[in-house]
Amino acid sequence: MGVPLVGTGRHTARMRLGVNAVIVDAAGRVLLALRDRPPIWNLPGGGVEPGEAPWDAAVREAAEEVGVQVAVRRLTGVYHRPPEGDPVLVFRCEVVAGAVRTSPEAVRVAWFDPDALPERVNPYQPRRIADALLAGPGVVLVTQPGPSVRELFPDR
Repeated sequence: MGVPLVGTGRHTARMRLGVNAVIVDAAGRVLLALRDRPPIWNLPGGGVEPGEAPWDAAVREAAEEVGVQVAVRRLTGVYHRPPEGDPVLVFRCEVVAGAVRTSPEAVRVAWFDPDALPERVNPYQPRRIADALLAGPGVVLVTQPGPSVRELFPDR
């Protein structure tokens, strides 16, 4: 379910706020999940449920997708994906409990050095990872235009 937006003229859109969790370990590596469809590496994340705080959605998605309980340390960025992409909030997180595991949404899970991300990574996420690793409390506001991930990596 999305949040209704006031349309101008004839058009009204529905928006669903998304979240990504940039989970960083003590060595500075980032946890990624390999999706089955499309078969690309991705940050844990998904849509915010009605009434749910975005930071709670990041915690929930990390537990559901990669099996770990995380603590959200800070908001690192707000990303807009025009023309039809919904906004995504990105949070830097760290593991506080649990063991990394696969799930129906993550057929493989692995830690990666931010300078050695896998070849088939969601093309919009290296920027989000780099921004989350910046020092300080700053939050970036970024527009990431381009084709959808499904257009770039169609199901076979």
